[in-house]
Amino acid sequence: MSTPDPSGTAAAPEGRPRRLVGVSLKMYFGLARTRAYLADVAALGEHAAACGVDAFVIPDFVSLATGAELLAGSGVALGAQDAFWEDAGAYTGEVSPAVLREVGCTFVELGHAERRRLFGEDDEVTARKAAAAARNGLVPLVCIGETTREGSGAQAVERAVAECRPQVESVLAAVPDDSEVVLAYEPVWAIGQPEPASADHVVAVTRRLREIAGDRAGTTRILYGGSAGPGLFASLAEGVDGLFLGRFAHDVAAFRSVITELGA
Repeated sequence: MSTPDPSGTAAAPEGRPRRLVGVSLKMYFGLARTRAYLADVAALGEHAAACGVDAFVIPDFVSLATGAELLAGSGVALGAQDAFWEDAGAYTGEVSPAVLREVGCTFVELGHAERRRLFGEDDEVTARKAAAAARNGLVPLVCIGETTREGSGAQAVERAVAECRPQVESVLAAVPDDSEVVLAYEPVWAIGQPEPASADHVVAVTRRLREIAGDRAGTTRILYGGSAGPGLFASLAEGVDGLFLGRFAHDVAAFRSVITELGA
């Protein structure tokens, strides 16, 4: 399944997927603030369409139904922060990917470093969840990245690719070849830090990740998500198809500015 193209234009270079930008709210907002934020983000849909950029927002689970109502018709896609690997059953506390699709989600975020660190999720678990998402018509947005920064230059790139490769390959082996997948490259050591990873490092790693994805029939888009912010995309555009934003995008005006950058 491909994300809608409301404008009929594409900001991406020829032969590359349409550009994509989004934000996960994690567990930062309460209900009232989330509702107000989603209403403001819905108003960005027209701007994103004019820029030829796809946009999405991932609120908390409690706010998904509200988000679906507020984002309806805006062109801004809705995502969920996780999903279980089964569609239904006695799985107390888990969230069904079938229900996420029913509520109106397009994307489901999987394999984030926090899920791996806090809840012990590994590549196998992430792959099972990605398969469940894909069979329910959702786009798996899979977070990948090396945990530590080792060495520099080519050595650091090789270490990063070696750690990321099984994360990517396990997911791609689990989903249909023609399904859409988003890979969010987030070096764990860069998440939440004042500075992102260097542009040279990100471009070198993401180019290799694109080679790993190979000649899939389905669209594979690669985002950068380690402390992504304003003015960053231009230096990464050779390697990535967009950005996965964090707290920077809690300011809707800042979110809008990044959409503009991607559409330039």
